[in-house]
Parts: sequence; structure tokens; C-alpha cells
Amino acid sequence: MSNRRIVTAEIARSVAQACLCLHVQRSARALARHFDDVFRPLDLTSGQFSLLMSLNRPKGVAGPAITDTARFLAMDRTTLTAALKPLERRGLVAVKPDKNDRRTRRLELTAAGRAVLAKAYPIWCDAHGALEAAVSPSGAGPMRGELNRMVQWLERRAAEE
Repeated sequence: MSNRRIVTAEIARSVAQACLCLHVQRSARALARHFDDVFRPLDLTSGQFSLLMSLNRPKGVAGPAITDTARFLAMDRTTLTAALKPLERRGLVAVKPDKNDRRTRRLELTAAGRAVLAKAYPIWCDAHGALEAAVSPSGAGPMRGELNRMVQWLERRAAEE
């Protein structure tokens, strides 16, 4: 006879109600779909918007390294590299060697990338403002704070392992 615990439907419901991972994943997917829809006229996804926005620097300031961008977006380098390819093909992003260390690749938003962001930003403002007002009338700051605390805790834990 096995000592395995039987996972009942009641246990599954309990986990579904309590599981932070499930709730955050569902929220992230719903948010991504929503913003994918609003950015569709620009042939841009929500992930591409976030990536382009993360590269927006004043002219003359070196773009971030791939590693730093991946860390900021909580992606691995391979996933980021794959996400960059369609943006490079469209001429929205340039990947260039670092001037001081040719092994390091820096990401730069091109003039075309800046133009797309200029069109996308007002769309984001409208969609984000409506969403934030509907979801959290008292302000979404506390929700963002809790999510950031969770990410920081998880990153510290991963670094300790």
C-alpha cells in the first residue's frame, strides 16, 4: 500500500483559491491579452512595448547591456534575444557591441523605435488609466508595491540557493 496522499478535488479547489502563482499568472495573461489588443494597430505586443520602453534613454546615453535588460524584465538572456529579433528586423532596436568591451552587447532604441513609442504611449496611457481606475479606485500603488516585494523576496531567495 502506498503512503501517497490522495489529492482530492477539494484540495485542488483550495490550492486554486490560495495559489499566488496561479493568480499572478492568470492576471499577467489577462493583462498581456488586453494590452496586446490595444497595441495591435501598431503591430506591437505588450511585451514588445515593455521592452522598447525599457530601452528608452536620452540621446547620447549608452543603451543597457542585454544582461541588464534581461534582469530588469525578469527574462533569461535567451528569451530576450528571441524577443529582440522581430524588433531588430523592423528596425526598432539595434544591438551593438559595447565600446569598451566588445563581448558585451548594448541595446539601442532607433529613431523608428522612438516613433513607435511616441504612438504607443498615448494608447498605453488611455488603456492603463482606465484599467487602473476600474481595478483599484483607491490607486494601484499598493498592488505594485506588494508585487515588487514578492519579486525582491524571490530574487533574494534564488541568490541564496
